[in-house]
Amino acid sequence: MKALLKLEEPTVLGGDYNVIPEPADAHDPAAWTGDALFQPESRQAFRRLLHLGYTDAFRALHAEAGAYTFWDYQGGAWPKDHGIRIDHLLLSPQAADRLAAAGIDKHVRAWDKPSDHVPVWIELDIEAR
Repeated sequence: MKALLKLEEPTVLGGDYNVIPEPADAHDPAAWTGDALFQPESRQAFRRLLHLGYTDAFRALHAEAGAYTFWDYQGGAWPKDHGIRIDHLLLSPQAADRLAAAGIDKHVRAWDKPSDHVPVWIELDIEAR
């Protein structure tokens, strides 16, 4: 990721990072205390990526808690909205300068036979802001 930044190109790195970065990214942070997704080491590793110069696209535009990308199939997590945000789009500074919108398509979790993850998306302007 560090080498990609040296290219000074708009870069988007996305996927299931399996990290809950902040307490606001979990319905019940205390329930995840013993899980690798919320361990201090995992969260620090994620922050190291941000400190390289990447921007968490969703968080850059949405500070509110309660936006999740994953709901476990067990325990009625989806109907109770007991989710976590573990799917992320990280932007290089050149991509972050073009960030126009970001969102989570939560509604697809209600579809028939859905994934336990939902899409995270961004819109980038053609020209930097």
